[in-house]
Amino acid sequence: MASLQDQLLKAGLADKASAKQARADKRKKQKQKNKQKQPVVDEATLAAQQAAEEKKARSRELNQLQQQEREKRSIAAQVRQLITVNKQPRNGETLLNFTHDNVVKRMYVSEEMHKQVTKGRLTVVLLDDAYELVPTPVADKIAQRDEASIIYRADLDKSGNDGNDEAEDDWYADYEIPDDLTW
Repeated sequence: MASLQDQLLKAGLADKASAKQARADKRKKQKQKNKQKQPVVDEATLAAQQAAEEKKARSRELNQLQQQEREKRSIAAQVRQLITVNKQPRNGETLLNFTHDNVVKRMYVSEEMHKQVTKGRLTVVLLDDAYELVPTPVADKIAQRDEASIIYRADLDKSGNDGNDEAEDDWYADYEIPDDLTW
């Protein structure tokens, strides 16, 4: 089959000069198109790609939030397990006073436990709005996971001991305090 141009030449509707000119123009346009070839921007595909990227970003953010929530629950479960496994029985008649959120709280413990708390061997921790006593090494593990669970620890007491008390306490260091003194 002959091209349309050949058919027009045979029919006498076009001459050779105009055919040659048409071929030259076609070649020029083709070369220009190849030089300045820019990808055809389809707005629909561009919008679809942008929507997919936004969806991925939202998905990533949601996954990150879910991962953080799982980690929080895992840490809370670890703290709960450490406290329930290591809590000390609190039956006793001696009153233990400690502060939580600037409020003085009370707990009845045995005389031996009271001494251990004041020496820093036992620590008061919070478990489901209840206070429990756990050994200090266990409290260290709990503090690594959740510092807010540690309520009172005698060796880290922050109740106004700013270093000035040592100089004031020296004047009566030679006097012995009776053991049977109860406040």
